[in-house]
Amino acid sequence: MNRTYDGIGGAHARGVARGVNLLALRSHNAALVLELLRTAGAEGISRLELAERTGLTPQAVSKITARLREDGLAAEAGRRASTGGKPRTVLRLVPEAGHAVGVHLDRDAVRVVVVDLDGRVVGERRSALGLGAGAEAVVDGVVGVLRGLVAETLRTPGGALGSAPTLLGLGVALPGPLDHARGVLHRVTGFPGWDGFPLREALEGRLGVPVVVDKDTNAAALGLAVRGEGGKGGSFAYLHLGTGLGAGLVIGGSVHRGVRTGAGEFGHQVIRLDGPVCTCGGRGCVEALCLAAVARGELGEAARVLGEGAGNLVGLLDIDLVLLGGRTVAGASEVFVGGVGAVLEDRARRTGDAVVPVRVAGGGVAEGAAQLVLAPVFGRGDG
Repeated sequence: MNRTYDGIGGAHARGVARGVNLLALRSHNAALVLELLRTAGAEGISRLELAERTGLTPQAVSKITARLREDGLAAEAGRRASTGGKPRTVLRLVPEAGHAVGVHLDRDAVRVVVVDLDGRVVGERRSALGLGAGAEAVVDGVVGVLRGLVAETLRTPGGALGSAPTLLGLGVALPGPLDHARGVLHRVTGFPGWDGFPLREALEGRLGVPVVVDKDTNAAALGLAVRGEGGKGGSFAYLHLGTGLGAGLVIGGSVHRGVRTGAGEFGHQVIRLDGPVCTCGGRGCVEALCLAAVARGELGEAARVLGEGAGNLVGLLDIDLVLLGGRTVAGASEVFVGGVGAVLEDRARRTGDAVVPVRVAGGGVAEGAAQLVLAPVFGRGDG
């Protein structure tokens, strides 16, 4: 039965970030231009190139870029020689004109980052605060860490997030299952006391900024997709092995969450009917088998089990790439890449398919959580 929580926080404050014109950012055409400015980097891009690549008229591009410059989001980056006529003025994104906070709330710790519009981390804090402390205590702890980091990084009085002129919002990533659309947690494996907790509402009420909540694996996968992993329109699986095991799926270039935003519960696929009992109540789940092998110090076995689960995903979804992450993988990356890769190579020999590559993912969950806020600014609908 779901629990009802109240008394945490005050009025909601979704949708207002001072100093940055969010109406401009919400424009689809402005998002197209911003994304091209971001990918152009410090070298910049001309208005003519923006018009050619977006399909917008030069007049429309001029209006959009004028607004972006007025809001401080774009600036001149010099002039570039033209094939004819006078040199063209090129524009660049101003990364420091906007920021997002990303929170990775794990079962036993929290990591918080502040990133600029380029996704570059400009501030970071960690704290030994886990889900087991209970909802109210965790919200209090996260708020405290956030205020301290924002005060230090964005120079706001007392760390008041609502007074940070460049702050666009807060992304929170944590183990699922949860309702991404409403920001409400379901029965987080191993922590049933969180069932039904309205995390987004609680944080928005306390902090006064927009909040987006998603599963840790989805957030990490989004961050990787934004960085270009899998290529444009590609498909990959991000497998995260740490205190638990889950997957983030990018299909056709977009994060796949499913109709009920419950996709990616990779760790609870059963691969051994008579296996050990998992914390989810099932038997022989990939997560239970993998974590048990890790606890015994048998990392090669853990990698093989993870590979079997990855093979199921490859066969089911025909994905192009498997990326591995999480603290356990980070501690023995060669073992896990080699073990998972060996299972997938064996599968390819049996099926006659091409071998799906395996490698360690770059970037972390907290950085991906920040992209839950930033990705829509640059026109990604899966943020």
